[in-house]
Amino acid sequence: MLGILDGTVLPADEVHIPARDEGLLRGDGVFEVMRLYDGHPFALDDHLERMERSAANLLLPLDAEAVRADVRALLEAGQPTDGVVRVLVTRGGHRIGFLEPLPQLPETLALKTVTYSPTRILDGVKSLSYGANMLATRLAERDGCDEALLVTPHGRVLEAPTSSFVCSLDGRTLVTPPLDDHILDSITRRRLLQAYEISERPIAADELHDVREAFLASTVREVLPVRAIDGRELPAVPGPLTGEADERVRALIAQELGAAAR
Repeated sequence: MLGILDGTVLPADEVHIPARDEGLLRGDGVFEVMRLYDGHPFALDDHLERMERSAANLLLPLDAEAVRADVRALLEAGQPTDGVVRVLVTRGGHRIGFLEPLPQLPETLALKTVTYSPTRILDGVKSLSYGANMLATRLAERDGCDEALLVTPHGRVLEAPTSSFVCSLDGRTLVTPPLDDHILDSITRRRLLQAYEISERPIAADELHDVREAFLASTVREVLPVRAIDGRELPAVPGPLTGEADERVRALIAQELGAAAR
């Protein structure tokens, strides 16, 4: 596996930063993860633009064109096909990147709700401070589920720790929590809203009992069906709305990658 540190391509295990870098000590930095299709990163511009916004919100200096050059150098050196490219910028001023294989994913997911209160000052920031998100996933896994579904102490459904949540309560329409509920402006979520008619509205935790079908959406997962929430099996797995959303997202990805290659 290859990595890159401040523009120099290295074996991933040889990428080292000083232990006193605030990115390590305090999780102070930003990151993005892009999926590779036949060696091409999907939505590279969108990811770099979000990375710039995240850095601006953290008052963190960031050279987006240098990060773009790092991605290009990694791809040229590694010549990957399908996979993932991960890029980070730390408070210590280091640019880091890795080529990674696609993780093994289940065909469907069992979710467990985990109470979580978003940090308002980090709205819109994809920072290295993901400790709470990772703990939520571990809590769900401890109880025999695949992933967490974050719910506020006041009973509002948010998202999963690293993906957006979309569901249908009536079997005819899809809904997803709005950005005003302090969820991440996911790039895959944006594509879904372009490709499919999905209502953005608050979802109460009590409504989860009525969910007929649901899925998580992210860069790595694309559209991944949910089979159960808090032990209740959903009636449709994958449901017809989930299947159509998956087809439309895949078509949009293929269209964008085809246009970028021309």
